[in-house]
Amino acid sequence: MKLTRSRKNRMLAGVLGGMAESFGMSPTLLRILFVILTFSTAFFPMTMIYLVLVFVLPNREGY
Repeated sequence: MKLTRSRKNRMLAGVLGGMAESFGMSPTLLRILFVILTFSTAFFPMTMIYLVLVFVLPNREGY
């Protein structure tokens, strides 16, 4: 399955929801892991990765 941003599992831009759908994970679990990593890396690296993915990943077609 192609990695895309989700249209139905969105909190901000759908990046983590789309990743969870693609990997067959719970979106909530992935968001919790992302928040833990964000706090443990002093915000900057994970925030930059998220922002890059917002612009790089296409929206999922359909829905």
